[in-house]
Amino acid sequence: MSSHSTHAQTYFAEGAGIRSWLLTTDHKRIAWLYLVSLTSFFFLGGSFAVLMRIELATPAGDLVSDAVYNRLFSLHGIIMVWFFLVPSIPASLGNFLLPLMIGARDLAFPRLNLASWYVFIIGSGFALASVVAGGVDTGWTFYTPLSSLYSDSFVSTAAFGVFIVGFSTIMTGINFIVTVHKLRAPGLTWFRLPIFVWTLYATSLVMVLATPVLAASLILIVLERVFGIGIFNPDLGGDPLLFQHIFWFYSHPAVYIMILPGMGVVSEVLPCFSRRPLFGYTSVALASMAIAVLGFLVWGHHMFVSGQSTYAGVVFSFLSFCVAIPSAIKVFNWSLTLRKGEITFEAPMLYSLFFLALFTFGGLAGLALAALGFDVHVHDTYFVVAHFHYIMVGGMVTAFMAGIHFWWPKMTGRLYSEMWGRIAAVTSLIGFNLTFFPQFVLGYLGMPRRYHTYPPEFQFWHVLSSAGAVVLAISYLMPLFYLGWSLLWGAKAPANPWDATGLEWQTSSPPPPHNFETTPVVTRPAYDYPMKGLHHERFSPHRRENA
Repeated sequence: MSSHSTHAQTYFAEGAGIRSWLLTTDHKRIAWLYLVSLTSFFFLGGSFAVLMRIELATPAGDLVSDAVYNRLFSLHGIIMVWFFLVPSIPASLGNFLLPLMIGARDLAFPRLNLASWYVFIIGSGFALASVVAGGVDTGWTFYTPLSSLYSDSFVSTAAFGVFIVGFSTIMTGINFIVTVHKLRAPGLTWFRLPIFVWTLYATSLVMVLATPVLAASLILIVLERVFGIGIFNPDLGGDPLLFQHIFWFYSHPAVYIMILPGMGVVSEVLPCFSRRPLFGYTSVALASMAIAVLGFLVWGHHMFVSGQSTYAGVVFSFLSFCVAIPSAIKVFNWSLTLRKGEITFEAPMLYSLFFLALFTFGGLAGLALAALGFDVHVHDTYFVVAHFHYIMVGGMVTAFMAGIHFWWPKMTGRLYSEMWGRIAAVTSLIGFNLTFFPQFVLGYLGMPRRYHTYPPEFQFWHVLSSAGAVVLAISYLMPLFYLGWSLLWGAKAPANPWDATGLEWQTSSPPPPHNFETTPVVTRPAYDYPMKGLHHERFSPHRRENA
């Protein structure tokens, strides 16, 4: 299809009023509804983190009270995990790109797609109501018996909000699975699919299979709080550790719901900017599926100090090392993709390279935590906080930023400032490491998490971490401005500004309402990049001028 479509032929022109957006069944517009919602929750959850870091700059609890601090870290975790990290890439980039990448006109169930957004908004409304009413103080994990018996905060409201959002997740997962099975373009066999599609498919399987378990655990908390049913209360014959087993049976696979789509984004960006086919395509695709399967077998490594048997601990420790193998396969293949590549350092590539470094470091810290003896020493310390954030923020959020920058010209038809993109990427790397690396040291020295008063000898590391949080916040605010500026005044994007190979780049920027004028036919493998001699032809003159 020609890349010279007029604005009237793009999906933006299918109606300009709010009603046309709120009732749309176009997957591209629904992706924007999700993107705006998720971005709002990202900055709301981030604001709680900033308040925590300000509080922790001094050893005494002199900014907020104990109860308020408990609410800050609880709301930060609940909002960031359930209302940003889990749906972030699948609901926004996945929604926009999946049909484009497989040559389809839309998702299999467009109305279900719109319904999933409304269910997400309804669930988030309950979570916001708990914030306004006074917050939650149980942490994002809702551990019993605190959440079921003792907490006087708005646990039921927040838990019910997360319960509702789970249905949105299931709807999205079903939609993606059916779409990948039924709507692929002619010639697009399973092993010609982009890795991003493979990771969305693997993520969707986890969404559909694991989310009902989370829903069950949260509704049981609400039933015990409201009706006094003895599910987790030992006085009534319940078992408080039962909640941890149910919760982590979902929540460790949920880690892969968060990180797998980020791996898919990086698998698209690295070949494009190194001008090489993805090394070991088949092993990367199968590793995505292996991660989804093995993720269900390691929940017990969150419970090494909870009283489970030593034998169970050894088994879960071994399985935790096993689940690292497919992740390591991906890292090795990404690294070998870069080998002898004609690498350039545009903003998406910088974010992807930073993902590679931070995810690898965070993964190695995860192997340390999978070792029984070491985990007992650092359990519930800042070491765990640092590991989690190296995977989720250094990994997932960094990949999300890579994806937004990579596909922004396709989504909007506009080019952003390459210079500002690079500055934001480098600033985020500096701010992230300054924020979270000191927390590894704090945890190893014995600083427990979730405390806002601490001995003065820890202050130096907390001050470094708080200073880094300011830099990191700035790095996340910068794209709001230059991407927003590009929407209004950015140069018009050609159909394929990166000279990439995916089907999504074979239609106009932005795409027409039904994506393609004619159904594309796939005859080549994914990432069919010529290895030499095209470096000087990679970008259009428009891209050079805008950079």
